[in-house]
Amino acid sequence: MNKSESKYFNTALLMDEALLQLLERKDLEFITVKEICERAGVNRSTFYLHYETIGDLVDETVEMMDSRFQACFPESGEDFVGNIQSKDLGDLVLITDNYLKPYLEFIRDNKSIYRASFRNSSGTQANEKFEYMKKYILKPIMSRFDIPAEHQAYYIDYYIDGIMAIIRRWLAKDCEDSVEMICVIIEDCVRPGNQYEK
Repeated sequence: MNKSESKYFNTALLMDEALLQLLERKDLEFITVKEICERAGVNRSTFYLHYETIGDLVDETVEMMDSRFQACFPESGEDFVGNIQSKDLGDLVLITDNYLKPYLEFIRDNKSIYRASFRNSSGTQANEKFEYMKKYILKPIMSRFDIPAEHQAYYIDYYIDGIMAIIRRWLAKDCEDSVEMICVIIEDCVRPGNQYEK
């Protein structure tokens, strides 16, 4: 990375961090470009050099958060997707503490950006991420479990919308319930009776 790219990256990182700090105090719809610039220590023209709208900054911030999130797992998302066909079926059950706990801890530790993302899902990349997850992760996993193709869309909607509803409620309560409690709730909703198998 040359000096100019490094400066551009550092300025973008300052604005990402400024947005996250502001989201700790107020909702996204009430945050202005002026506030972001003041907090990041840049001028408005610098903001518009990087982004057209605050929504673009939110998208970039979500990407940064996704990178941090991916670092929580030993296997990258691309490696996981590439190995779905060769994994043991037990390794394709994603509603387990191994996957849920780091996911929920990350949400709890970064709740402001997740709340903003839920409130502004049409203005962020959330829908594209869900479409990727459906196509490249959930459908291949369901095929491995021999779930009929005509049933898969129903399973996927239940799976994603149900988990997101639990996470929304948890975020609305400022993540005051423990990660362990939310893990148990999600596991029991997705795989009823699982708690009695332990």
